[in-house]
Amino acid sequence: MLASPKGITMSDTTTPHATSGRGWGYAGALLGGLVSIAANVAHSYIPPTSTPADWHPPIGDVVGAVFWPVALFVAIEILARTKWPRAKRWVFVRFLGLLPVAVVTAIVSYGHLSGLLAHYSESWLTAHLGPLAVDGLMVMASSALMATAPGRTPDTAGQTESAGVDTALDTIADSTPDTAPVTKPKRIRTASAKPSRTSTGAKVVALAAKHPDMTSVEMAKRLGVSDRTIRRHLSASTVSAPAPVEAAPVLAPLAA
Repeated sequence: MLASPKGITMSDTTTPHATSGRGWGYAGALLGGLVSIAANVAHSYIPPTSTPADWHPPIGDVVGAVFWPVALFVAIEILARTKWPRAKRWVFVRFLGLLPVAVVTAIVSYGHLSGLLAHYSESWLTAHLGPLAVDGLMVMASSALMATAPGRTPDTAGQTESAGVDTALDTIADSTPDTAPVTKPKRIRTASAKPSRTSTGAKVVALAAKHPDMTSVEMAKRLGVSDRTIRRHLSASTVSAPAPVEAAPVLAPLAA
């Protein structure tokens, strides 16, 4: 026997196209994270107004500048990659606990990047929209890595990737038939719509008795049968009709 073909849905495994795109996801997350960290650290080196020429930022400011983009990346990873239970309390913990942390870190990192661009005398539009590209690249790259993770490729309704037919011989353990036995539908005999010979013969005899001068052709048209059928029934009725019995003559008694 031959094994039955199997279908593999797109959600069961990672497609080669999705696997090849993960490299760009890693590159985007690394690039966005490094640029965000570098910009936050550079912002900590901007001297305040009326400071001496030999001013240096405190070490705490530099460490804090590194913390914000890293905290944003970690919060996004926890929100996205952790398999949270479906209970309502975990939904509240997820969106009322971690989500505000991610929002706060994003706002602080945005402020540092925007202040750095303004310090470099960039335009108002660049200073306010540029930070969105840096942190946004890191966020979207992390989302792409999560979406293309093994076993978690996007489902497409109605799309399946059919595998080739397995032509290997079945083993003893594989006793399931490859295909269901095909049963032929039973033919149901219906009653014939043709009149029986007895009823046709009776009609022919009755019609011949009623119209003795009618030809067989006319009788066939009247009854809706063939001329041969009419002649067959007429000959049969003639043969089966009993011959008349002649009465024996009554002899008169002899006179004495």
